[in-house]
Amino acid sequence: MTKPPFVESSWTKRDQKLELKLRPESLSEFVGQPSVIEKLEVFVGAAKKRGEALGHSLFYGPPGLGKTTLAYIVAKEMDADIIVTSGPSIEKPADLAGILTNLKEGDILFIDEIHRLSRSVEEYLYPAMEDFTLDLMLDSGPQARNVQVKLNPFTLIGATTRMGSLSAPLRSRFGFTCRLDYYPSELVANILSRSSSILSVDINNESIFEIAKRARGTPRIANNLLKWVRDYAQMRTDSKLDKISTRTALEMLDIDFRGLDEMDKRMLEHIINHHDGGPVGIGTIAAALGEDSSTLEEVNEPFLIMQGLIRRTQRGREVTKLAYQHLGRPVAPNQFSGESLDEN
Repeated sequence: MTKPPFVESSWTKRDQKLELKLRPESLSEFVGQPSVIEKLEVFVGAAKKRGEALGHSLFYGPPGLGKTTLAYIVAKEMDADIIVTSGPSIEKPADLAGILTNLKEGDILFIDEIHRLSRSVEEYLYPAMEDFTLDLMLDSGPQARNVQVKLNPFTLIGATTRMGSLSAPLRSRFGFTCRLDYYPSELVANILSRSSSILSVDINNESIFEIAKRARGTPRIANNLLKWVRDYAQMRTDSKLDKISTRTALEMLDIDFRGLDEMDKRMLEHIINHHDGGPVGIGTIAAALGEDSSTLEEVNEPFLIMQGLIRRTQRGREVTKLAYQHLGRPVAPNQFSGESLDEN
């Protein structure tokens, strides 16, 4: 008797085929980021009219907002092939040379996490981006010689969550740069409506807004939560979803109505319990929670700041009065005497 295959929840499993299906395929289908879409319509439309390769482009912003999706959309709008790689995957110049020499005219090279390219690899990108040439050094010592290889005109699209980590020479070589911001709950709900129809999830508007409120303004998280709710409904409610069952499913993940997860709450509680609300350095918080400081800075902290639950100061991180109220903690007299709070 053969063992049944291992089944993994769609909450934790990365289903690339499903992700591709959920992604919009044109600029007109892309929900949100109106200023970015408007600029891209002009940028892409002008290149198509001239019959030229698109200029090099850079998308930056928090993870999960659609940088990779926009790269695929641009490739489709330009009727071009897209070659996808990432900064950590290109370890040495020879790796980059292999990719660049195989590009056809008009191809799009998409490098995710481009800020993680090594400086030696970056040096080879400069002439490739500007003159479509590749300078290769053959042999070493007295026999060393430089050979220049001509490349087909191509478009480099980079994506990064750390704009400040890009070197100035590389950043200046992108003709088109734009930032993607977090989505309001209303737009996340629109994205969820589209995703639920693609996934054939029978869900009402109330349930969609329950998910949207907890999605941290991020479409990727929203779609992951939708898949989790679908899993929960299949196992616990005979595939029937309403506001109560949706809320119960999300509470199983320890995600509250503001979208705070377990690590967010642990971070706030540590600052309150051990540092009297702050200030405290991010390195100290990371060491106490057993988490990498860069993860807290890139994933947790931006959302907590956006929600008004934490402040960054010169001396470190401080929680706000709203954080105390959200966690149901009493506030010491005069602790926030100079801070006003909008109860709405």
